[in-house]
Amino acid sequence: MDNKKFGKFILQLRKEKGWTQQEFADKIFVTDKAVSKWERGLYFPDISLTIPIAELFSISVSELLKGEKNENESINEK
Repeated sequence: MDNKKFGKFILQLRKEKGWTQQEFADKIFVTDKAVSKWERGLYFPDISLTIPIAELFSISVSELLKGEKNENESINEK
């Protein structure tokens, strides 16, 4: 996994929703500082957060981890 690509993807998804870092952080019970570190590619979220994050953004966990949407992915896989 590419830290920078992942961070840019999280940033893009968050902005598409119109959320601030704080609003996003509140939804998954982390700090805005943690979100900032993810978006800058310094850290990855804890593995336990991958499903809640994917669900918030209506993407699959594999898309989240790859750092890109897969337009061909089946809705059933999400």
